[in-house]
Amino acid sequence: MALFDLNAIIFFITFLIIFGIFLIFDAFKRNEKYGYFAYIIALLPINFLWILYYTDPLMTYLILFILWILCLLRDLWGVHKEKKQINEIVLYLVLAIIIQLILAAILPESIPNLKTNNTQWLFFWLPDVYTSTWGIELWVNLNVLIAFRIMASLLIFFVIIPLIVDIRGEDVPLPLFIIIIALFIPPFLYLSYVWLPQATGVLTFLMCVILFIVLLMITRSGKEAK
Repeated sequence: MALFDLNAIIFFITFLIIFGIFLIFDAFKRNEKYGYFAYIIALLPINFLWILYYTDPLMTYLILFILWILCLLRDLWGVHKEKKQINEIVLYLVLAIIIQLILAAILPESIPNLKTNNTQWLFFWLPDVYTSTWGIELWVNLNVLIAFRIMASLLIFFVIIPLIVDIRGEDVPLPLFIIIIALFIPPFLYLSYVWLPQATGVLTFLMCVILFIVLLMITRSGKEAK
């Protein structure tokens, strides 16, 4: 058991080192975009950790969100320096999310222990945090839950704010607002569920209305009087 623990620690550290290499890839000045793969490489240590310590999937996703936030902070600095595009950042983050969802569907079916403290949403096994009456499940560590909520909020914040800033001053006709707001509905739904599951729909609607107002303030119709 001790040998297994030692091997597991070495594997986990190795995966983190690989992630770190891609996280600081731009520092090697190779003028290549492989640094974006850090979003996907982050799945290696996280899913390895999930397999080893399957009893607390919430902690696993908390660490994953922290790694993704580190990637976002790096890339948003690149956007500030006009060396990176927000569209590319979102593309790789969404790709990493899709891959993780696929793993969340496949791994628990291959390793039944991973279903512990998870519940199946469609095909995906995700942390079973809330009871049917929206209470907190007994296995959930409240400190981890609060940290998870904060990290989930920061993750979405670091994606949404640059996107909003990117369209500031652009010509956006009112009908296009519907498409833009529709793109923001999934993260709003998730954020609402994380913080206030019993009012997910209402809270999501409120955030959509606020976004509508913000878009009215920062965009143009293209028909303004010259």
